[in-house]
Amino acid sequence: MAPSAKPISSPVPDAWYPTLAVFMLLIGLVVTASFFIYEATSSRRNRSLAKELTTGTVASVFLGFGSLFLLLSCGVYV
Repeated sequence: MAPSAKPISSPVPDAWYPTLAVFMLLIGLVVTASFFIYEATSSRRNRSLAKELTTGTVASVFLGFGSLFLLLSCGVYV
């Protein structure tokens, strides 16, 4: 006999979804703004590809997870 199956549950409590969405989107937007400010104020000779890729990756991760938690808090289960 196969053991009884456990229901799938989220590692994060459902009550935390709105809070996580707000904080992650806020952090992502701040990092995105700092990226745009860096691009607008630095000259072409002083730019660092590593800094641009790192900043872009961090902003992308926070905005992606923030969007995911926003959808989950609204009841759109993806």
